Amino acid sequence: MTDSADATARLLDRFLTELRAFDPLALWAHGSLAGGDYQEGRSDLDLIAVLDAPRSLATVRGLVRLHRRLRVEEPLAVKLHCSYLPPGRHSDPERSYVTWAQNVLMRRPVTPVTRRELHAFGRVLHGGPPGDLLPPVQDRELKAYVVRDQKEFWRPAVDKARLWTDDGWVDLGPVTFARATVTLGEGRLISKREALDLLPGLGAPIEVVEDIRRRRYGDPAPRADTWPARRAELTRAYLGPAIDGLVARYEGLTRA
Repeated sequence: MTDSADATARLLDRFLTELRAFDPLALWAHGSLAGGDYQEGRSDLDLIAVLDAPRSLATVRGLVRLHRRLRVEEPLAVKLHCSYLPPGRHSDPERSYVTWAQNVLMRRPVTPVTRRELHAFGRVLHGGPPGDLLPPVQDRELKAYVVRDQKEFWRPAVDKARLWTDDGWVDLGPVTFARATVTLGEGRLISKREALDLLPGLGAPIEVVEDIRRRRYGDPAPRADTWPARRAELTRAYLGPAIDGLVARYEGLTRA
């Protein structure tokens, strides 16, 4: 890591040190932390840990205490997300795992996108590589998931106007669409920075793209009070038809 990411390195070192009480078989990073587009204090720390007994009540309680302690003592811990897998070769995209994310304990799947990231550029923080425990993700599986995510999650979200005055939804919606477009068309994963570069060519409003870029890579300070509402209108007006077109183009091609 660079000098600018010292706080991240310290947090990861401490997390692994405390996680050793649970005898982890492996700890991996994916997302921007592994893919080279990590922005300290702005990007999430996306991790996967393999534990012998991640679902036992004692283990779950211990993990909750660990994450809550880190949240109090380490400022960046609010960005740390970790899913806990048992040993074995996991390939079911519908299976949910104990996960700490958004400062709460939940259960959620390890998606085909996450598994492809781990195989393509996952960063090993402890133990063996992801290929030892996770089967490869076939292109059809990856693309079918991406289409389903755009159709069943993002498209209904576009219709919920109240969501889109929030920075998080605006930051993720267009970027996820651009990444989905490349994955479906070329079978590869791209970074958020690459997605932002592609969005104008995909017809996205330039004002919105530059707003996302500014807050991710430049000045995160909010703009005028009228901008969030205007930005929400622009984003929703773009994303709805864009997602509909993408799904129509690829849905039939990704069915088994």
